[in-house]
Amino acid sequence: MRYKKEAKYLLLATLTLAIVALLSLLWGQYQIDMSTFVEYLNYKLFSKGEIDSQTFTLIDNIILEIRLPRVLLAILLGAALSTSGAVFQAMFVNPLVSPGILGVLAGASFGAACGMLLSDSWLIVQVLAFAFGFVAVGFAVLIGSMVTNSRSTVMLVLGGVISAALFTSLLSIIKYVADPYSTLPAIVYWLMGSLSMAQLNEVAFVAIPILLSITGMIFMSKYFDLMSLGDEEAKALGVNVKLIRIVAIILATLASSLSVVMAGIIGWVGLIIPHIVRMAVGPSHRLLIPLSAIVGGAFLLLADAISRLALSVEIPIGILTSLIGIPIFIIVLKNARAAWN
Repeated sequence: MRYKKEAKYLLLATLTLAIVALLSLLWGQYQIDMSTFVEYLNYKLFSKGEIDSQTFTLIDNIILEIRLPRVLLAILLGAALSTSGAVFQAMFVNPLVSPGILGVLAGASFGAACGMLLSDSWLIVQVLAFAFGFVAVGFAVLIGSMVTNSRSTVMLVLGGVISAALFTSLLSIIKYVADPYSTLPAIVYWLMGSLSMAQLNEVAFVAIPILLSITGMIFMSKYFDLMSLGDEEAKALGVNVKLIRIVAIILATLASSLSVVMAGIIGWVGLIIPHIVRMAVGPSHRLLIPLSAIVGGAFLLLADAISRLALSVEIPIGILTSLIGIPIFIIVLKNARAAWN
């Protein structure tokens, strides 16, 4: 009975995600109606249909070059941030934890800003963002391990706060010395978060490590259930808490840092989506983590559609997720205690 209920939740969420993805392909400054889209698919897949070549070429370019990479990237990043948030919350037994808790977002932001300051190559920007995301986490873990007479989770959180503060300060220095007419605006815009630079080959490249990270976190879900009881209780039940925590941190950091590499800072997704899912289906991570991935993808897709269509110019998605996330989190807070208990 329990498995049927879980399957029902997953199927419903997947169908919702598929519908939102389809609408995201059709919505835009150039609207594509469903009948035209069906004709396009019929001609694309089977070389049949009455669509004229000019219309086919236009729709093909819009979908394959612009919208499809953006849709796939939104799903990937929403899933990565949501699952990372759920895992961090489980490890630290703290409902206020998000993917940025260990300084990964601040470190990746500093790395990207360094890349923009030193080079015009977007590849260098992405590599430095990814590298400094892990450097920030390593620094947080190092600080946490320096004090051996305290709870590891508490020290990891405090180490993350220190690491985030350090790299935020370093980022401010980069902004101060950057060219105010070219480099500084690029840094500021990138930090606001955007999916506009999505390319199909880049999305395919990051999809492999992101999906592997999410899969790994899903397979570890039974350990997260035990660790939510506390370190001592988990150890008594035979869990290697230190090893599980290290592996989980690596997987969650990999997923969240790649999201920063591809789209800048997108906040609140990793904080509010796990709460919403936990309130709906309960605290079991076997269902919570995969469902968070699906719901997170759908949420970021909707946010991206709003950012593209709400105004005549595109709203940076990082700003929009914050504006949407704050009131949602206020509502969620009312029931957060019951969901965690």
